[in-house]
Order: sequence, then C-alpha cells, then structure tokens
Amino acid sequence: MRNNATTQLIGGLSRIHFIGMCIALSCGVTFADDAQYELGKDAFVQEGVPRGSVTENRWEESKVFPGTRRRYWVYVPDQYDGAKPAAVMVFQDGHAYVAPKGQFRVTTVFDNLIHQQAMPVTIGIFIDPGHKSQELPENPGWQPRPANRSFEYDTLSAQYSKFLLDEILPEVEKKYHLTDDPEQRAICGISSGGICAFTVAWERPDAFQKVLSHVGSFVNIRGGHNYPALIRKTEQKPLRIFLQDGSGDLDNQHGNWPLGNKQMAAAFKYMNYDYRFDYGSGAHNGIHGGAILPDALRWLWRQD
Repeated sequence: MRNNATTQLIGGLSRIHFIGMCIALSCGVTFADDAQYELGKDAFVQEGVPRGSVTENRWEESKVFPGTRRRYWVYVPDQYDGAKPAAVMVFQDGHAYVAPKGQFRVTTVFDNLIHQQAMPVTIGIFIDPGHKSQELPENPGWQPRPANRSFEYDTLSAQYSKFLLDEILPEVEKKYHLTDDPEQRAICGISSGGICAFTVAWERPDAFQKVLSHVGSFVNIRGGHNYPALIRKTEQKPLRIFLQDGSGDLDNQHGNWPLGNKQMAAAFKYMNYDYRFDYGSGAHNGIHGGAILPDALRWLWRQD
C-alpha cells in the first residue's frame, strides 16, 4: 500500500500531465513542428456525401465506476438501416473526437470514408471520462477536470473493458444493431485514452481487435511503461494496432512519451504484430493525429 506522501506525489504528477494535455487540446496550442500537419479533404463536408447523425447521452448509473457520471455521443451513419449489424468504433475523451470543428472531426471523416467504401458502415461511440461531482458540468470539455479519468484510462486491468462491454455497449444496443465480431470492433484514444484503448483490446481481444492510439501514454502513470516487456513475453494476440506520436511529445516525471511509443512499436515488430507506427515531429496534441486520421482508418479497416 502506498503511503500518503507517495499517493500525493503520484496524484500531483497526474495533474501535471493532465493539465498539459488539456492546454494542448482545448486551447489550440501549436508548436513549430506541428505547422506541417494540415487536415485533408476527408476532414471536411463533401457535396453529395450522406451525413450521419449524432446524439448526446448521459450515463450516471455505472456499477463498474460507481459514483461517476459522464456524457457520451453516438454517431449513426446515414447508410445504417439495421438490417445487419454495424461495425463499432469506440473513442475515449469522446468530446475531443466528436467535435465537428476539432482536431479530429471524426464524424465527417466517417461520412466520407463510409461513402467511399474505405471502411464499413460503422457506428461511433464517443465516451467522456467520469466526473465525480453531483452534477455534470454544463458543457463537455477538459474543465473542470474529469476526476476519474486517470483511474479509468491509465490502470492496467480489465475494468474499463468491463465498463464498455457490460454497460455502454448494451445501452447503445437497445437502439442499434451492433456487431459482436471483434474484427469489426475498433477502439481509439488520445494520451491516456490511447493506452486505455490498447488495454481494452489487450485484455479483451475477443471483443476488440483494432486499436488506434494518438500520442499514447505508454509511461509510468499507473504502470503503462511495463507494456513493451509484457508484449514481448506474451503469446501474440489477434490485434491490429496503429500508433501515432511525435518527437515533440511529453518528457516528464512519468517518462518520455516518444520513447514509450518507440518501445511499443519495437515490441510489436519483435512479436510480428500487424501494426503501423507513424512517428512525426508534433507535440502532445491531436494535430498530427487529426491530419492522418483518414489514412489511419483506411489502414485499420483494410481488407487483406
């Protein structure tokens, strides 16, 4: 058991990491090395392309994370008719991915790629981390800080996958016909949400087999630095993984983010995983990841 001083130190470091990420994502902070990354045409609404719908929901009855409440959004493509199950892609820090004018603009990219048949008819589920306040903040976003985020995202366990599989997906399935084929289920996240996405697939490859991680926190916030060794010493799992990071990513008391992602990529290569690592020169934000999102999704959903 940690003593109080250690607990306070870890909590303080987690806050430092979180605040830095929030500044980069929500305030639009850019660095010189990010200037080369621009959104392509697939991130913009195209004439003649059917547009999906997005609904906002709340989840305040979690048994896996009791005492938390959160928002989540569900994107349904225009091509979905319920006749056959839709593919599924889950996004952590959902508000950052679902924002129509944000760094990722996922729903517009989905519209365009589904229309191009570059990815299947896919329902997107965008989930924010849990707040512990009595009421949800008036608006989604990084402030006030979702108090349960690091516990949910950085912990190396099956707890978050249980939350998805026992609570969120069954709730969405009350309205929509979702596939249970793990090859047609993908999961994505940025920073701590990136390691969370990998943890879900690592723990439950029977449920999710595609992973997209943006500037993933494969460092020692809650033991994530152990993944490269675990990957090398564990029988290969049926996963397809896309990693994105940049040389301008974080370097702090938790570890070095570029080094952590390089070590993950090296472990995947050693174990002959189906993986891709796009390493650039960007910082700890979604600018590079957003610019390459269409290509990442094409690669992730490709038919071999």
